Amino acid sequence: MRRGIAATALVASLALAATACGGSDSGSDKSDGPTTITWWDTSNATNEAPTYKALAQQFEKANPDIKVKYVNVPFDQAQNKFDTAAGSKGAPDILRSEVGWTPAFAKKGFFLPLDGTEALAEQAKFQPSLIEQAKFDGKTYGVPLVTDTLALVYNKALYKKAGITEAPKTWDDLKKAAATIKQKTGVDGYWGSTQAYYAQSFLYGEGTDTVDASAKKITVNSVAAQKAYGTWQGLFSGKGLHKADTTADAYAHIQDAFVNGKVASIVQGPWEITNFYKGSAFTDKTNLGIATVPAGSTGKAGAPTGGHNLSVYAGSDKAHQTASLKFVKFMTSAASQATIALKNSTLPTRDDAYTSAVKADPGIAGYQTVLAAAQPRPALPEYSSLWGPLDTELPKIAGGKEPLDKGLSNVELAIAKLVPDFSK
Repeated sequence: MRRGIAATALVASLALAATACGGSDSGSDKSDGPTTITWWDTSNATNEAPTYKALAQQFEKANPDIKVKYVNVPFDQAQNKFDTAAGSKGAPDILRSEVGWTPAFAKKGFFLPLDGTEALAEQAKFQPSLIEQAKFDGKTYGVPLVTDTLALVYNKALYKKAGITEAPKTWDDLKKAAATIKQKTGVDGYWGSTQAYYAQSFLYGEGTDTVDASAKKITVNSVAAQKAYGTWQGLFSGKGLHKADTTADAYAHIQDAFVNGKVASIVQGPWEITNFYKGSAFTDKTNLGIATVPAGSTGKAGAPTGGHNLSVYAGSDKAHQTASLKFVKFMTSAASQATIALKNSTLPTRDDAYTSAVKADPGIAGYQTVLAAAQPRPALPEYSSLWGPLDTELPKIAGGKEPLDKGLSNVELAIAKLVPDFSK
């Protein structure tokens, strides 16, 4: 789940106009010249894109018969833009697809099945759960490029000053730690998010989810879910617990407070590793503590698995698909992933990319240890969209403008419209 990705609409529109109809633009390739494939990269244009663009150029040098038309598309615009382009047979040959988009686009027939292709020649090298997450209806539609999950990140110095020697294991432990930190340091111990993605861990902690995909049942308003969101709501009030920020800039406010030592712990993903180090609290990188998200009353702990796959457009012709498969294999190789990790501080999707140099980054090494608790998303095309109704209601609940039971009832009704064949 990548956040903080920004670019101007003007630059994006010019770039997309210049590369329109990438997947079906085979007429621009001379029959005796190289095949030009178009790649829409959705990474952060400032912090990450240069690494991906450099790798694409490296691929071109090694494969002179293939040219890569690189386009950086803002993440928050890419899903809709690709949906529109693919529907008109004008999509790029390759898309850096967020894991939640992959089954949705596969269901629409926009992605090429990759089983048995060159792109998945080293499938056994990838983390099995990430391959499963790239599947729909038994077929694989993406090769995992980077992965992520959420963790409890904390300021070791503040915890030590408060006399706390280890990260909280449960949400109750976190509440107690927050109160102690406030008493001993004057700094809030924890600041939670009102975003649905960040609240997902509370559901896992009670052994539930927004829906039970296998049973085709909506569970967001079940007894277990009510308990989960009750625990989440309770972390916005109390000694050392920062009140809910329901403004549009809440994400930036929470992040800024943490990196500058104004709050001792938050729940955050590895996409912010490079930004952690830019803050005054983490000029010494080893001050960054990373632990599994606290467990719920069931003793279970976990967070959603995020990340991105590389997927190939099914509407491209044979020559472009063949070239695209070769490019995907190169970009997801151990060597490329190690390069991406070293430059961008992101998590590889295959164990052989976690080299000693990669693990020398304490942020990457720390997040690698929490990956075992990450929960893959079900192969439900609508799954990611289920967070939409929660993102509408949770800020109201956290801000005291709506009671929990009413908010969850509203979410249940909204989700029922997204998955009409599911029972309540």
